[in-house]
Amino acid sequence: MSLPPVPVSPVITSLSSLPDFDPRLVPVVGVDAHLPAVRAQAQTPEALRRRFAAPPVWQPEVVQEKSFSNRSPAHAAVLVPIVLRDQPTVLLTERTAHLSTHSGQVAFPGGRADPEDADAAATALREAREEVGLDARFVEVLGALPTYVTGSSFLISPVVALVQPGCVLHPNPYEVAEIFEVPLAFLLDPAHHQRHVFEWQGVRREWFSMPYQEGAKSHYIWGATAGMLRNFYRFMQA
Repeated sequence: MSLPPVPVSPVITSLSSLPDFDPRLVPVVGVDAHLPAVRAQAQTPEALRRRFAAPPVWQPEVVQEKSFSNRSPAHAAVLVPIVLRDQPTVLLTERTAHLSTHSGQVAFPGGRADPEDADAAATALREAREEVGLDARFVEVLGALPTYVTGSSFLISPVVALVQPGCVLHPNPYEVAEIFEVPLAFLLDPAHHQRHVFEWQGVRREWFSMPYQEGAKSHYIWGATAGMLRNFYRFMQA
């Protein structure tokens, strides 16, 4: 399936801001089913604590997207919240359709750093409270993955944390259209990691997607969120 021609726009901050762009229509060029999934024993709370306390030698696979912006880089942080259910899950949000950037996309709770934030973890926890009402007393921060640079010049620190399942969430209706959870085992299995390639104005861009079907509801995880999850897989598999 091919995409229709994309007209040139004077302000492009990301692929998703291209007129009529739908990442679901970009063909899959590969699936990494040949790579091993992270073992279930490595996904327990104790194993995750040990992994972050003594990280392996490893390299992130996705570090920087092709840039769409000439603006100065801005620091940001997201929380990668692993909810401690019988089978651990990762909490994600779907952004509301009216937001100026990345509207309607699946994302981690997070955002731009404030001068008052002590560190990336403080930014991620503050943003998670503002976006989904996650109280920090239910959160155990494990550590951070390497910085991920988006095409819109955000330098994102992914802060991985364990979240107690008893927390009550209150999504901010302005920013969050939906909160949902995806099994951690699904995200750490490369058989669900799809590769895409798209050329625009002579520039080749590549990204991962991890489509997840939950009953009749589908969630399309792609772009920066999928890239950070791919790095998390590499960290866990190292």
